[in-house]
Amino acid sequence: MQQQTFLTKSQKLMNRKGLLFKAVYSTLFAFVLTFLGAQVQAQVTSSAITGRVTDNKNEGLPGATVVAIHLPSGSQYGTVTNESGRFTIPSVRVGGPYKVTVSYVGYSEQSKENIFANLGTAADVSFNMLDEGTQLSEVTVTSSRSDVFSSERTGAATTVTKEQLNSLPTVGRTISDFTRLTPQGNGRSFGGQDSRLNNITVDGAVFNNGFGLGDQPGARTGIAPISLDAIEEIQVNVAPFDVRQSGFTGAGINAVTRSGTNDVTGSVFHLFANDKLVGKKAGDQAYASPEFTKQVTGFRVGAPIIKNKLFI
Repeated sequence: MQQQTFLTKSQKLMNRKGLLFKAVYSTLFAFVLTFLGAQVQAQVTSSAITGRVTDNKNEGLPGATVVAIHLPSGSQYGTVTNESGRFTIPSVRVGGPYKVTVSYVGYSEQSKENIFANLGTAADVSFNMLDEGTQLSEVTVTSSRSDVFSSERTGAATTVTKEQLNSLPTVGRTISDFTRLTPQGNGRSFGGQDSRLNNITVDGAVFNNGFGLGDQPGARTGIAPISLDAIEEIQVNVAPFDVRQSGFTGAGINAVTRSGTNDVTGSVFHLFANDKLVGKKAGDQAYASPEFTKQVTGFRVGAPIIKNKLFI
């Protein structure tokens, strides 16, 4: 009986240790999940270039060298193909154009130009290599831009490029003047959700209205906190498959700012409005607008400090 009682106490002690271990393990596991959850909510601020390199028999070429050059800045990215001939160049600069070159021993080098890598998506660039001894009368290399509706998209998303920001009309010079291009919304409300349920980020930093008084940054004052001249590209995600795009019920409005190139560029703008530009009637009802004057002046400049390396 004494030996049996001793074993029972040992078992109780082991059970207590086991429960303590489980509690510590569960706490650590919960901490890791919390940390990973915080990481998942980070928005995408770059793009990627993917593709496949094959031979004349349409079989993948492993070990082929792939180099992508961002022509405006001279930034270079490189990788090699895997066993099936596929390659991925992650975290490249948004926009373009890019020149992608593939080389492999015993095969003629090939290049494709005018490749654009949009924000949060992957530009697909594939190559079919030819033997160096093959005689060709003419080689035509074509490329196409990654359109909004293509097999490379992972969910409903709209991308507004720098060219569209520069050419399309805008009234208030705010992001909502361009997010209205999304067919699932009106520029502020998406998918029938309240506009305050969107998640607006610029370079990964959250720019939501913390007090819930407006549907976008600067809504209460009518002045955007970041000028459109500083924005490189805007992406509106309504139903993305990418787990990195999260933290919203309506839409994820993701924007990245410009970065310098090897060319010196700049712009100057001046906006003016007052009560004399406001209508005096709303239908048959007279409307007396209070006196006000609003002026916004700004400029943008970009230039190289060290060519192909450092920019402003």
